[in-house]
Amino acid sequence: MPHIELGNDQPGIRSLFFFRPETAGPLCDLVEVLLRAPSTLQRWERELIATRVSGLNECRYCTTTHAAFACAQLPEDVKLDLVRADVIADPGIVGADILAAPISDKLRALLAIAEAVQRSGRDVTPELVEQARAQGATDVELHDTVLIAAAFCMYNRYVDGLDTIAPQDPENYTKRAEALAQDGYLPIVDAALAHQAAARG
Repeated sequence: MPHIELGNDQPGIRSLFFFRPETAGPLCDLVEVLLRAPSTLQRWERELIATRVSGLNECRYCTTTHAAFACAQLPEDVKLDLVRADVIADPGIVGADILAAPISDKLRALLAIAEAVQRSGRDVTPELVEQARAQGATDVELHDTVLIAAAFCMYNRYVDGLDTIAPQDPENYTKRAEALAQDGYLPIVDAALAHQAAARG
């Protein structure tokens, strides 16, 4: 049960966007740039970074949502099943699946940096950065990995700090993932504004 009356039946961060569209805009703009804008990191790779951080933060909604978004955008040669009932029950388990997947050494090194950020920004050491550089990571990729990890610590705490609802049915997440893969994050802002306008009459 959410800590405040949100006035809508949306799950997770969507319910907060519908409650406060004014803050939904910049939050969605940021995630659209970080996870979907042109980059040398594939969209699914960036979603995997978000998933890993959310799992470490034990945020069920964000972990399962971004796991679904990652899986919806995977290339055919990467097999990864993260949208399962056990993940919804315990988001902390996603790490083993991610690290066992056929991902590049560069992505593994970037995930290590993201894990450090999740603990503390000060845990990102020169050694971690050099390991990622040795695997071909660029300055922009290093920058974006740190910002994705930091941003998702914020998103996770936003979602859980107001005790939003995390659906138990994996299909809820996979359906949203199909729409996200096609349309991105920004349509939710229009939906939130429309809901606000309707509520005001």
